[in-house]
Amino acid sequence: MNLPLKIAARYLRSKKAHSAVNIISIISIGGVVVTTAALVCVLSVFNGFKGMIMGRLSMLDPQIAITATLGKTIENADSVLRAVSAVEGVQKALPVVEDHALAIFADFQMPVRLKGVTDDYPLINDIKSTIVEGDFLLRDDVSRYAVIGVGPAAKLNARPGYLRMIQLYAPRRQGRVNINDPVNAFTADSVFTAGIFQLQQKNYDEDLVFVHIDLARELFDYDTQATQIELKLAPGADEQQVMKQLNAVLGKGYSVKNRLMQQASSYKLVNMEKWITFLLLAFILVIATFNVISALSLLIIEKDDSIHTLHNLGATDKQITRIFVLEGWLIALIGASLGIVLGLILCLCQQAFGWLKLSTDASAVIIQAYPVQVQWTDIIVIFALVALIGFVTSLITSLIVRRRLN
Repeated sequence: MNLPLKIAARYLRSKKAHSAVNIISIISIGGVVVTTAALVCVLSVFNGFKGMIMGRLSMLDPQIAITATLGKTIENADSVLRAVSAVEGVQKALPVVEDHALAIFADFQMPVRLKGVTDDYPLINDIKSTIVEGDFLLRDDVSRYAVIGVGPAAKLNARPGYLRMIQLYAPRRQGRVNINDPVNAFTADSVFTAGIFQLQQKNYDEDLVFVHIDLARELFDYDTQATQIELKLAPGADEQQVMKQLNAVLGKGYSVKNRLMQQASSYKLVNMEKWITFLLLAFILVIATFNVISALSLLIIEKDDSIHTLHNLGATDKQITRIFVLEGWLIALIGASLGIVLGLILCLCQQAFGWLKLSTDASAVIIQAYPVQVQWTDIIVIFALVALIGFVTSLITSLIVRRRLN
């Protein structure tokens, strides 16, 4: 250990002559510790919420979705399906038809987002785990059925087992509209309610209705077209490599997106909130470092006699300045290390025991305790931030020491 660092460490450990210097030193280190721990905890909670949201969305979102870059539909859906299914790593590929329609049940009506899927649609996602009432059934030998979200179920007052059917209406895409007979401007069909699903995500639960793809094609005047092709990858398949192969096979006329790209807006929103909170806490950390500068200023004044002694022993101004610069670094780094350790302990305790609750009513929320997920990249960013602030503090300290020496 070189001499300036050894003296700086001694100054940090030793009891000061004035109690105020001791108190300010403790407060300065404590401020860095608390703020650093808060950064670790808050960023980990945001990671937990992001993971929870993306996990819920992935229950219905396909691993990879293919859409047309121009136009609303994929015209040659069957040939695209064959080409996609031949790509190594693709386990299942299904066509989907999605558009808006009007749903009427008894005296209730509402616009819905109608999604036509095949019978084996549950093979590519976890939709069956979201069913809260009834079953996932689209057709049988007797009739055709719909699986509706909790939003349409509440607004239409429709439930599985009701003998009344839901009437579905969609505007005709082809032909002329007779203003004297507006009813003929719509294609109509009807379905029984087979099940109700709940994802606890507004953009899914509010207006989404699943029907068989044949019914959706009849309703929207489609033949073999599809608005989207949804894929499930084989276990262990490299997603990026599969996407690269799909882009090569399909060409520029198609857009290939993974789950993250499909929910880009939600992902960006959560990330934006996370880093805005990070900046606010970083500002608090900067304010907390003013205590470090105050403590070092008082320490410089208190060690005036020691500085003269070091001068008489042959120490240069640069060596003396370095002592107090290293003192500032030690306070910042020790505070950062203790804060990160404290934050990690709190996060692990929250994961294990769930001390902080979102709500006392378990039925009102998806999860009762705040979700926590520690990411090492966040820890590195936090430590780098504290180190940067410590560097700035050291520069200010060096100016104070030089002025004092002069």
